[in-house]
Amino acid sequence: MAMAADEIEALIVGGIPGARVEITDLAGDGDHYAARVVSESFRGLPRIKQHQAVYAALGGRMGGVLHALQLTTAVPE
Repeated sequence: MAMAADEIEALIVGGIPGARVEITDLAGDGDHYAARVVSESFRGLPRIKQHQAVYAALGGRMGGVLHALQLTTAVPE
């Protein structure tokens, strides 16, 4: 069962309040997405901790209903 882009965005924003999220369906199949997540809460964190925060917000869906996610994280400029 594929996951909708708006559901991914809602989960991330729910877990990282104030985050700006851009989701792109890479293959048009609802299984392969790219996400760009920008959050002030990432400031000072190493990239791995930023990514772990996003995965935590997704609540264990990676590798299950969410097959693949190309992730980019950043802090606001």
